[in-house]
Amino acid sequence: METTLKSEKKEVKISFDAPFVIIGEKINPTGRKKLAAALTEGDDDYVRQLAISQVEAGADILDVNVGVPGLDEVAVLPKVARLVSEVVEAPLCLDSANHKALAAALADLPGKPLVNSVNGEEKSLGAVLPVVKEFGVSVIGLTMDDSGIPNDAETRVAIAEKILERAARLGIPANDVVIDPLVLTVGADSMAAAITLQTIQLLRQEFSVNINLGASNVSFGLPDRHTVNQAFLSLAMGVGATCAITDPIKLASTIRATDLLMGRDTYGARYIGYWREHQPPKEAA
Repeated sequence: METTLKSEKKEVKISFDAPFVIIGEKINPTGRKKLAAALTEGDDDYVRQLAISQVEAGADILDVNVGVPGLDEVAVLPKVARLVSEVVEAPLCLDSANHKALAAALADLPGKPLVNSVNGEEKSLGAVLPVVKEFGVSVIGLTMDDSGIPNDAETRVAIAEKILERAARLGIPANDVVIDPLVLTVGADSMAAAITLQTIQLLRQEFSVNINLGASNVSFGLPDRHTVNQAFLSLAMGVGATCAITDPIKLASTIRATDLLMGRDTYGARYIGYWREHQPPKEAA
């Protein structure tokens, strides 16, 4: 199954047979005080810098979130999304639970962005899916509902099925729904990653939908988070994940290497090209 996203100048395809797609996570003020301040103060240059640096590091798509307390998302999300789209060619992933903000941003963007996200809660399904249908875009479906995040793979898969069914009722095809099986930190539950990996396997077997991850959640609260994130991403790609919202600066090389090992990089061209592009400049003798 193939999910196609577009900006004004670039098209990105997400599928099991294609290289893994990186959705750059850094334009999100959660835990990032400098970005929160920049959004509040209207510091466009800092947002531009974050967009450009992530694409240069290997991001295929950029997540855009302006969720700062007290900020008017309906006004600010379209502004920031437009700003980012002017400095990079990558398609955007509009990250908001506010359906009015999503609609305002989608009305102002060319191409076919990704919406992040809908979930199995009735309130979310009723608010977000009509916006997705109206603008003909794709959406990430989170495997949680009014009861929270299930502790087992089977219930998460059942929620995914509910989201897919409700989308289908509105005429949204399955290839435009990317399912996120959710990952919690193994620092609090040693089985958290294993449950997510099992969910990915079941989703691929039962629905063949594309699968996204918020990959860095797995290591929260642990030392040497980078090593844990690397290991988890490689495992998730191996069982069927096709894209992730993550840090391209830290993890693009791991993703390129995993694609190579999975046979998705003929003669290692992408891996070697990436390595050459990101070598530090040599000092003059």
